[in-house]
Amino acid sequence: MKKYLLFILIILLFASCKVISPSKMFQTEKDFEFSEFQASKKEYIIQPFDKLNLKIYTNDGFRLIDVQGNAGNNMQSRNVISYLVEYDGKVKVPTLGRIKISGLTIRDAEQLLEKEYSQYYKNPFVIINVTNRRIIVFSGGSSKGSVLPITNENFTLIEALAQAGGIDNFSKSYKIKLIRGNLNAPQVFLFNVSDLKDMKKANFLLQANDIIYVETRPRYASKILVEIAPYMSLLTTILLIATFL
Repeated sequence: MKKYLLFILIILLFASCKVISPSKMFQTEKDFEFSEFQASKKEYIIQPFDKLNLKIYTNDGFRLIDVQGNAGNNMQSRNVISYLVEYDGKVKVPTLGRIKISGLTIRDAEQLLEKEYSQYYKNPFVIINVTNRRIIVFSGGSSKGSVLPITNENFTLIEALAQAGGIDNFSKSYKIKLIRGNLNAPQVFLFNVSDLKDMKKANFLLQANDIIYVETRPRYASKILVEIAPYMSLLTTILLIATFL
């Protein structure tokens, strides 16, 4: 029995965090400096790799332009084409060619295109929609992930957590990481939604490609039992065989 208990103790000593929690993601050092909270901008900023639906009208909306060369054919011109904002922030649109658009709000981008198209059309009226905006939410550690589309301009952290199914009993509502920007050098924010005084920060407006990660409680006991169960079963079998010999 002493040997049996000693064996279990050795297993526990050598069971590292990586063995017990191999699926843990986005870990940070104890002295990691999280990005400081800043009030979110109310309007979405167009970024490289956004996909845009572009609709162009003339005469302030009375007649739809067919930007593919079929001017006057309203039925054909209703087909909406997606335009990709390239890595350098430019988008290639009919007639104008490549034009810088990233870094602008949707309203500013519409006004810019209206100004440029006014050289060719009378009173152009432009509507832009970004179609591929989405965020990734891990609401229960790495075991529960969702990809959510950004459905409105004021899509907040709280709304995203609600759509992803909320926070379960094993998740840490006081330790929610938000990862934003280039993954080679991202901004990492830390949020606490367990206390009402921090809800102002939790109303943080999300941007396309944000990653939300809700940490979970370790549950070391159950994981250790799972890890050592095969060894315990093997030892029990050996002890039974030894007893009858």
